[in-house]
Amino acid sequence: MLKAGLRYDNGTILVTGIAHIPFASVDPRTKDLRAQALYYQNIVEYIKQSDIVCNDYVLDLIPSPNILIDNKKNIQLTLRGYQQKALDNWTKASKRGCVVLPTGSGKTVIGIKAIEMVNSASIVIVPTIDLMDQWTSVLSKYFPDIKIGNLGGGAEEIEPITVSTYDSAYIRAAALGNKFALIIFDEVHHLAAPGYRSIAEQFASPFRLGLTATIEREDELHKDFPKLVGGIVFQAYASDLAKDKHLASYKIERRQVDMLPEELEEYNKNFGIYQVSLKKVGLRMNYAGAFRRLIMMSGRSRAAREAILARNKAMDIALNSRSKIEELKKILAENRGLKTIIFTQHNKLVYNISDRFLIPFITHKSSKQERQDALSGFRDGRYNAIVTSKVLDEGVDVPDAELGIILSGTGSSREFIQRLGRLLRPKPDLERKAKLIEIISSGTRELGTSAKRKRALDKADK
Repeated sequence: MLKAGLRYDNGTILVTGIAHIPFASVDPRTKDLRAQALYYQNIVEYIKQSDIVCNDYVLDLIPSPNILIDNKKNIQLTLRGYQQKALDNWTKASKRGCVVLPTGSGKTVIGIKAIEMVNSASIVIVPTIDLMDQWTSVLSKYFPDIKIGNLGGGAEEIEPITVSTYDSAYIRAAALGNKFALIIFDEVHHLAAPGYRSIAEQFASPFRLGLTATIEREDELHKDFPKLVGGIVFQAYASDLAKDKHLASYKIERRQVDMLPEELEEYNKNFGIYQVSLKKVGLRMNYAGAFRRLIMMSGRSRAAREAILARNKAMDIALNSRSKIEELKKILAENRGLKTIIFTQHNKLVYNISDRFLIPFITHKSSKQERQDALSGFRDGRYNAIVTSKVLDEGVDVPDAELGIILSGTGSSREFIQRLGRLLRPKPDLERKAKLIEIISSGTRELGTSAKRKRALDKADK
């Protein structure tokens, strides 16, 4: 009878004693078989089915106490029906897979229940320090007797339950890859990016859970998630959960404004230069990745550089039109008293709006203290509105809002759905709808951008 040995070696599984096994190839340095740690569970299953005797030394889990929510201490965590179904489906899929739910629908509690179910060393990977702090706070609430470790923002604490940023997990993956039975990827759409995906590849964790509101990526790399984490085991849309009052129902309004004559003239001038320059380089912008191709060409082509500069100038004029500011003024007057989040594409417009309307702002340059003050003030009613660029799109626990105003943005489905999600927490008046208003410069490419966002939402709600 064949005998095999398995051990973990810097993000890989070293297989000794046999000459062939799926998922592994010969390491020319040692002549032994080696595989990405990602395939640990597949290798174990193959060995079992092949009646091979195996000495398995791969997992060296961090010792942990019983990881259970203690109901005796009056700590309760009851799942909604759709949350329980998501967890059940994940369990049936051998505790591997992705759950796709809208912002505000309680993905975190599914993760907490998964940790309790596995009842072994677990690590949660998040994209930002803010999310690391939020997960740590919630985990400490439900597991008060267990110290929660942190990796990121200067923290270097490894505990039975650890929360790490993607950046820190990427750096430490080879060393930590056999220390946790369960790995949870929050905002899992980040994982497919070159670099971050090596976290999944170097971790041997047999149990994997991905959580996100928007799993699809424009670069199509989300197609790798079945290998990296597991396929989608449960998905629900905002419209579905709004029908059952788990989220607020919503309506979307699109307002077109005419740019000032001098703005329109400058826009048309630059957009014309852009089109002429595209013809010179022989590039059509009618396929995914065309703009990325233009950027690559700009390194050696003057016409390509002129195209990019002219396009950026034209879009800057359209996105930051003074007519939009006047329309914003009307909307704020019409909705006085409603808790409002104003979204823009660039910080320049954020600061302009903040100065003009005396509204606190949050950008990536805001300090942690400034951000916390703005959010707490918004939560307790000191501020009725905040203005932001992309910082609040994901990864920040935003207080309830009733009105969202998009002055500028991209055509990204993820960005649009995340922004809408900021408004969907249930309202005290369950019949009250959240509202999202887009302000668009007419006669510009913003019309196409808005249409692209609408198609993305229509697709998500089908």
